[in-house]
Amino acid sequence: MKIINISFLTVLFCLLTPLCLHGEITIEECVRKAEANYPLIRKYELLKATRDIELSEINRSWLPRAGVYGQITVQNNVPSFPELLTDVLQQMGGNIRGTGKIQYKAGIDISQPVWDGGTSRARREVTRAREAVQQSALDVELYTVRQRVENIYFAILLTEEQIARNSITYNLLLSNLERLHSMLRNGTAMKSDVDMVEAQAIMVNQGITQARSAVRGYRNVLEIFIGENIGNESLVLPVADIPPTNESDRPEMRLFEKRLAANAAAGSLHNTYLMPEIGLFAQAFYGYPGFNYFKSMMNRKLSFNIMAGVKVSWNISSLYTKQTNARRVAAEAEEINTDREVFFFNSDIQSASQIETINGLHDIMKDDAKIISLRANVRRAAESQLQNGIIDTTALLAKISDENTAELTAALHRIQLQQEIYKLKYTLNR
Repeated sequence: MKIINISFLTVLFCLLTPLCLHGEITIEECVRKAEANYPLIRKYELLKATRDIELSEINRSWLPRAGVYGQITVQNNVPSFPELLTDVLQQMGGNIRGTGKIQYKAGIDISQPVWDGGTSRARREVTRAREAVQQSALDVELYTVRQRVENIYFAILLTEEQIARNSITYNLLLSNLERLHSMLRNGTAMKSDVDMVEAQAIMVNQGITQARSAVRGYRNVLEIFIGENIGNESLVLPVADIPPTNESDRPEMRLFEKRLAANAAAGSLHNTYLMPEIGLFAQAFYGYPGFNYFKSMMNRKLSFNIMAGVKVSWNISSLYTKQTNARRVAAEAEEINTDREVFFFNSDIQSASQIETINGLHDIMKDDAKIISLRANVRRAAESQLQNGIIDTTALLAKISDENTAELTAALHRIQLQQEIYKLKYTLNR
């Protein structure tokens, strides 16, 4: 029978363990789900799509460029032979009418860049750097979701702990109220004593009802963040230690680095404007007059003409803005470095303050258990004294309130300690 009982208990434990574990949610799960559910997350893919479009446009700048045209012009003056030469040719039987004043042609122009001075490469670097800055800015904005979710999570824990402790006090008051009813029936207590304890119990129950309403509000907000219905799932109090290092690993640090890289890429792009550009070109047209003007003067027939070559161009106006662009890039780099130093400074101050708060809570919590034990002893003694008629109900209520305050304070200290540690972890991203 002992073996059967042990086996039965083992099976029962295995069946009940999943039920006990079911319905719990951790703060890490809430943060992860909130980040995945936050609408901002869709912007990451949009930024990548925009970057790919811009890079594709830059790459297409190396494709041959072709333009088709057709034109008809009327001119008031055209190339012609000198009159003396025309007279001589007419005497020899030649009739040269000269170039016609109505000219027309249809053709195509083709150009092929060979070297653009590194402009396209620099533009690609600028595009990638700008997209990296925008991605990092999204990381910074998304990082704030973590703090908001953690604050709501700990607000739920604090409020639910308050409900739990006040519920214990409420049950304690009901127990004493039942004892007072018995004493009232025996003539050892007054009706006013019963009324006083009952009124106190009602007030405590009102506080519990109000706290439950606040918890429902907090849970609704948390559900909106994570995009799931958590119902009555219990929130696990996290147990974390102080990060081993005070060095910040916040996404803002990467944003500063990306901004500096984007600024340097912009400076490189400005430098490419100083370089010449080399390209191939070709022109072909069918019309009148052709490249052979002498033949076009002899007869006004349409002809096919083609020309190809190499073109070198250099926009020297970039020399005028070289120094201005260099100063602008340097000033922006200095501004970014200053912003980074300010962020470091504020982060160091905030983390130092949070560490002191954590150390202070550790020192305070050393005496919480002792205070609770002493308050419980005093309350039990007061209950015995009330039953023996030594003290009145007011004194007993004060002792019950003191014990409840001690228990609630100790519980809040435990939650506040973890909340401060998580605030420090958020400040350092550790």
